[in-house]
Amino acid sequence: MSIDMANFTPGLSLAGGLMIGAAAAVLVLFNGRIAGISGILGGLLGSSRNDAGWRVAFLTGLLGAPVLASLLSKPISIVVQAGWTEVLLAGFLVGIGTRYASGCTSGHGVCGISRGSVRSFVATATFMASGVLTAYVYRHLLGG
Repeated sequence: MSIDMANFTPGLSLAGGLMIGAAAAVLVLFNGRIAGISGILGGLLGSSRNDAGWRVAFLTGLLGAPVLASLLSKPISIVVQAGWTEVLLAGFLVGIGTRYASGCTSGHGVCGISRGSVRSFVATATFMASGVLTAYVYRHLLGG
């Protein structure tokens, strides 16, 4: 295995991780809510919109942080080697997975594990194993 040093960004990665952890901690400490993105977005799109303010603010920060990071540092070129059909299918499958797992990787992986939730440990292990298996099948068996 080799590291692509041209795209190796440990500083930005560390800063991003710290920002995610800080956002999750602030949300649970000051709002009593878990920073699960699928739950935050689902609550905003659902029938009860009485708590839309903090949801919109959180999602705005989630989308605004990469924009701010690109303004403060050298922009990173991201190349997605898939067409719109594959991207939409993948998003649909991830959405189904978050419904079955009662949460997404942010809710289970970042917040649930830090709270010691057994359900979150199992869900995160399942997410990771599925990703590893999918990458293996795609790269080694399908020739991707």
